[in-house]
Amino acid sequence: MTRRISGQVPGSGIVSSVTPDDVSTALSAQGYLPDEGIATSVFLAMALRRPLLLEGEAGVGKTELAKSLAKATGGELIRLQCYEGIDASQAVYDWDYAKQLLHLRATEATGESQSTTADALEAELYGERFLIKRALLRAIEPTEGPPPVLLIDEVDRADDEFEAYLLEILSDFQVTVPEVGVFTTDRPPLVVLTSNRTRDVHDALKRRCLYHWVEHPGFDREVQIVKLRVPDVDDMLAKQVAAAVEGLRGLNLYKPPASPRQSTGPRPSDASVQNDSTIRWSSTHLARSSSIARTTSESNSTALAKSSSRQSKRACCTPDG
Repeated sequence: MTRRISGQVPGSGIVSSVTPDDVSTALSAQGYLPDEGIATSVFLAMALRRPLLLEGEAGVGKTELAKSLAKATGGELIRLQCYEGIDASQAVYDWDYAKQLLHLRATEATGESQSTTADALEAELYGERFLIKRALLRAIEPTEGPPPVLLIDEVDRADDEFEAYLLEILSDFQVTVPEVGVFTTDRPPLVVLTSNRTRDVHDALKRRCLYHWVEHPGFDREVQIVKLRVPDVDDMLAKQVAAAVEGLRGLNLYKPPASPRQSTGPRPSDASVQNDSTIRWSSTHLARSSSIARTTSESNSTALAKSSSRQSKRACCTPDG
């Protein structure tokens, strides 16, 4: 009998009696078809309690893997979308300044501030009741049930300073708030970091993670993904769509087509609508690829003709030696 991916030692967060095949089965049940490398990487990340860093081109299924993992384990998905300029106030914690100001006004109005020392009032203002917990701090809070899945999406978009701040969290799973203290957990979350490799992630961050490069699926898996997303699709049509997508990716386009497993919207129930939509999708991409190839060929021919014309003119105007 296949064991569930959520089977864990109580209180430890460590997966017990789970194999990479169990991980693959559990993710497939959520609509995500992993290859052997992805299933093994997820299994090791769960067993060793190490963050998993996924790199690859946009659209290969990195973010969708974290979402499917949260559904398979039953843990809450906590997502942190990285961007240029993100800092601790957006990612870790912040103070509710409006609420602190109201508290000050209330103590003044009731006369409580007259009988309270400045140190005691300051300690009240910087207590946990005024602390706004962002994604990283919420991920290490004690929780009932399965540990959450922390998705740190597109970490390559963040600044170097933010990467340095992540080191404490990913190595010890603790957050230090100077005014309150240290938040830590003995049941760390399942951490998935994604990167589109717009820049290189620092080695210090990589050393704290298990690393896996996510490729576009091959032809056979592409066919399986199409059939999973469109259950009633004709077998020949599914193969034609997979072949068309594989051909488009071979054109060295600026942005190759993504895998259909990224589509998380509701599936149509009518088989004719499904097949018709798939045909239109395939035809549109084939038309675009033909247009791009034709435009590229014409541009190259025009550039070659202009270059030959300029060389001929220089040859005619050059005096004999």
